[in-house]
Amino acid sequence: MTIRVVVADDQELVRSGFALILDVQDDIEVVAEVGDGAAAVAAVRELRPDVALLDIRMPVLDGIEACRSIAAESACRTVMLTTFDSDEYVYEALHAGASGFLLKDVRRDDLVHAVRVVAAGESLLAPSVARRLIEEYTAVTAARSAVGAGAAGGGPGAVCGERLEVLTARERETLLHLGRGLSNAEIALAMVVSEHTVKTHVGHVLAKLGLRDRIQAVICAYETGLIAAGEAGGSAVPPSRG
Repeated sequence: MTIRVVVADDQELVRSGFALILDVQDDIEVVAEVGDGAAAVAAVRELRPDVALLDIRMPVLDGIEACRSIAAESACRTVMLTTFDSDEYVYEALHAGASGFLLKDVRRDDLVHAVRVVAAGESLLAPSVARRLIEEYTAVTAARSAVGAGAAGGGPGAVCGERLEVLTARERETLLHLGRGLSNAEIALAMVVSEHTVKTHVGHVLAKLGLRDRIQAVICAYETGLIAAGEAGGSAVPPSRG
């Protein structure tokens, strides 16, 4: 199956270079090159690609807002591109629904690999890495909020809302382990069940909470208070209905 890609960057040489690298692959087709976030959203609406590469800083509509619109309107997966290696950018991109985050000096092979991984429904950032980053970032924003600066990221529950009550006790326990960055094998050991059962629980958690992937599950676990920032082992599983 051919992976259809939209490339969005306000620097013509950058987007043309990325498009050239991708378009020569047998399994990838670049269906559009655009120069701003609004054009990227429009291209995704019209062409229904599998993956969108979005520069974070673009005119008209920045990449993070474009990502948020694309995630809300389509099944297209997004990879964010930037020259800035900033935890805040990474967090905001993941929070908006991005499945990956790459610096613009990424190697050719890594760019191609990233598109293939994201198109297959996986995330580029390991859940354990996401957990560490999100814990550090939420701790910082909570501290800012305490002194009146306000927390970034949309506030508690912004990713999955206050809907944890829709989960069964086992599903909530699964979300807790996802929030800790555990793999399916590790969750299976912790819950004393098979990996197949864990995969089923994970699928139910993502579907019920409207999450796109495991990284958003990590964000959800922190933003709903299921796991507290700075809490080494995570919190106990709160009572759930069903």
